[in-house]
Amino acid sequence: MYGRQVSKAHPRLDACGTVDELNAALGLARSLTRHEFVRETVLAIQADLVVLMGELATALEDLPRYVQDGFSTVSHEMTARLEAVIEKIKLAGRPPGWATPGATPDSAALDLARTICRRAERRACELAETGQLKNPEIVAYLNRLSELLWKLARWVEMEKPGGAGPDL
Repeated sequence: MYGRQVSKAHPRLDACGTVDELNAALGLARSLTRHEFVRETVLAIQADLVVLMGELATALEDLPRYVQDGFSTVSHEMTARLEAVIEKIKLAGRPPGWATPGATPDSAALDLARTICRRAERRACELAETGQLKNPEIVAYLNRLSELLWKLARWVEMEKPGGAGPDL
């Protein structure tokens, strides 16, 4: 943001690129699923990721200007929305045994997104640990998102006849 240039190998660019990759994987999952609940949930997450990427792409010294220009930053409310969906899915139950990714195309895409999300979380942690990221909510959001993606993948695997997921 704001015309600053850094190396292609800069950790901030790596984090942004990983979140972009996550967003693309979520788009794949959204395109593959037959579940409206999953499509709506993933679309809302993708909108959140635009906010997250914008904040990641902004150097610390430019954050006041970023906010003054009307851009949003990652908030506790965004993370709380993920928590609410996690709780909703927990009520639907859990499949027995261990999960192996790939039971359905949409669950496989959600699992792929989950692993990319974990990498994005590690990149954000690296930025935080080196003083290049001040908003701890970014790491918290990515952490909760990876759990939600795991739960969504398991939820679609428990599909009922007729294409409906378990009751929410």
